[in-house]
Amino acid sequence: MAKALIFAGGTGRRMNSCSKPKQFLEMHGKPIIIYTLEHFEYHEEIDGIVIVCIKEWIEELKGLLNRYGITKVLNIVSGGDTGHDSIYYGLEEMRKFCSKDDIVLIHDGVRPLINEELISKNIEAVKRYGNAITAEPVRESVIRCEDKKSITDVPPRDQMFVAKAPQSFHFGEIFKLYEMAREDGWKTIDSSHLCSLYKVPMHMVMSTKNNIKITEPADFYIYRAIYEAMENQQIFGV
Repeated sequence: MAKALIFAGGTGRRMNSCSKPKQFLEMHGKPIIIYTLEHFEYHEEIDGIVIVCIKEWIEELKGLLNRYGITKVLNIVSGGDTGHDSIYYGLEEMRKFCSKDDIVLIHDGVRPLINEELISKNIEAVKRYGNAITAEPVRESVIRCEDKKSITDVPPRDQMFVAKAPQSFHFGEIFKLYEMAREDGWKTIDSSHLCSLYKVPMHMVMSTKNNIKITEPADFYIYRAIYEAMENQQIFGV
């Protein structure tokens, strides 16, 4: 079995939402965080979920879990100042529920367009290779610039991918890395970045299409359009 660590600690400043953090914004009357959680709630290989949330919104989240029948949540903990800190606090809480060999899928609360197959592929990859980093090919050329002025080089596009989520590991391995980073004073963008810093070999799992992270207002409208298109396809077969 496996467990999920969902981090939803962001305040959503880039969403320009004065009333709610981005993970609590609603689409068709349901908060984004619930759409995300449902994928893990309904997956037969996931037997527990820990959520990292903004402290002031934990009670609101508890109410939503009851309302929407999310039963696998083991605990909710407060987030940190950065995404890196939030993941560390979540992993620290998971020590209560995980052995070192348990599989943990780390996922953004505002990345709701995943599916059962992607979760299964992550779990299988960890069993076979030790970890799994969800990724998708870039659609445009990537440039590298070291001074924010001059282009250093343009890597071949067919070798370039974008790291997504879930990012999945054996609990003992990933918690050890976050503890090392804490001692070394490093703050990372995500778990794949942390693995790269410590030269940990990583296995890539190809992402589902449209695995977007809802960060800015345009992302929300793109998500809504994609979701409605998917719903219409199921209903009308188009």
